[in-house]
Amino acid sequence: MKKPLVSVIIVNWNGGKVFTDCLATLKGLDWPEWELIVVDNGSTDGSEKLPLKYKLHCKRYVLIKNKKNAGFAPANNQGWEKSRGEYILLLNNDTKVPKDFLSKMVKRMEKDKTIGVMNPKIKLMDKPQYLDNAGTFLTRTGFLQHWGFMERDREEFDKERIIFSAKGACLLTRAEVINKAGGLFDDDFVSYFEDSDFCHRVWLAGYKVIYCPETFIYHKLGFTSKRMSQIGINYNSLKNSIAAYFKNFSTLSLFTVWLPHVFLIFGLGFYYLAKLRWDKSVMVFNALKWNLVHVATNIKKRRVTQKLRKVSDREIFEKVMHKVNIVELFLHFLKVEANFK
Repeated sequence: MKKPLVSVIIVNWNGGKVFTDCLATLKGLDWPEWELIVVDNGSTDGSEKLPLKYKLHCKRYVLIKNKKNAGFAPANNQGWEKSRGEYILLLNNDTKVPKDFLSKMVKRMEKDKTIGVMNPKIKLMDKPQYLDNAGTFLTRTGFLQHWGFMERDREEFDKERIIFSAKGACLLTRAEVINKAGGLFDDDFVSYFEDSDFCHRVWLAGYKVIYCPETFIYHKLGFTSKRMSQIGINYNSLKNSIAAYFKNFSTLSLFTVWLPHVFLIFGLGFYYLAKLRWDKSVMVFNALKWNLVHVATNIKKRRVTQKLRKVSDREIFEKVMHKVNIVELFLHFLKVEANFK
């Protein structure tokens, strides 16, 4: 039986040595049917030339060069448009992979056609006994619960489970699922929360998203984000979560989840104001302002997204909604704040 082609899409921006390490591990893949599409976001360190230095055993290699950094979402969309694979793997340039990770992921998805997206166990490259991600869950606050984030790897994380969304650092999906979900990423998101928005639409289209601990990757957490502005990162995260939920939730959920989420973000703005963090306070209110300015566009997107719906929010929530733990939520907030000073 012929094995399906996998299109591996890597967005690179001045990847340097970490990109070199990533390519070195890809060289050893035991899955024979794969192509590599590198989207270079205006690198100035020469790292866009690195794939040519490796004799990668892939069926096809495509390099897309952008004159400037277009952002994670638009760049991945560029790669997807050039892809030919039955499966699409989004992979960060700051990762290392075992040789059998792709074969294990594809074989698992081949066994269950209802799986739309898969997330492997993602370990911290610099502290492999700790996790970066083991899947993400939804809460009634609209803020996501990132399962396993900065936690020591343990037996709990060795069980496969259904999750709300996968992390874009290593996300496997089907080409047909992308089409049924209305496309890959929202270009307007630029970076951050685009993976959760996509997975939400995959759920709406009638597929499920799973965490598969049968295999894993290593991720150098913060390699890209530490070269970016924290204000910009948080701005995109907040603006995009508001926009994504507005597009994807049913009318009832707009009142029960989206509105509380917006009010909590308002509260976050005043929290920073009270802490005299004017820059962060302005960032929060700008995220809210963006959604007001683009309300007409977001309404059009909502109409399109709601036509994709095959299942109700209630059905989705029963599978991926976790109870709100205020203490855990606050501790996670502190972890994120500590990571991005």
